[in-house]
Amino acid sequence: MLDESTNTWLRGLLDRHEAVAGTVHSVREDLLHITAAHNIPPKVQEITARIPLGKGMAGLSWQHDRAIQTCNLKEDTSGAVKPGARAVDGRAAVALPVHDVDGTVRAVVGLAWLDERELTDGELTKISDDAASLPAQRPQP
Repeated sequence: MLDESTNTWLRGLLDRHEAVAGTVHSVREDLLHITAAHNIPPKVQEITARIPLGKGMAGLSWQHDRAIQTCNLKEDTSGAVKPGARAVDGRAAVALPVHDVDGTVRAVVGLAWLDERELTDGELTKISDDAASLPAQRPQP
């Protein structure tokens, strides 16, 4: 079940950075668990509900615990999600790891834009810092 307060936070983040789609995946028990999604097709949400940590998947990949420019996810006609496909016809995306106080990654936030763009290191840092305001995820049963 998606967390409405996290989804509200995600919509605010998207508005501030003029992105069109996004996800929040929390990290629990070596899995990425989807906790919020905005403008992401339900089929894609279902397919990406749980992803093994370290495997990544298209827009949910990240490297060395740092934000990276990546691609996003879109279902194709078979319903499968393929690396390099893009959500809501987005042409640019970024994956943002959110760190806990001990430095471990506790969530990964993905944002997508409609236009082609190369984000500078400064822009990535600014968005990453904003993503770090993600409220702590409550343990789920």
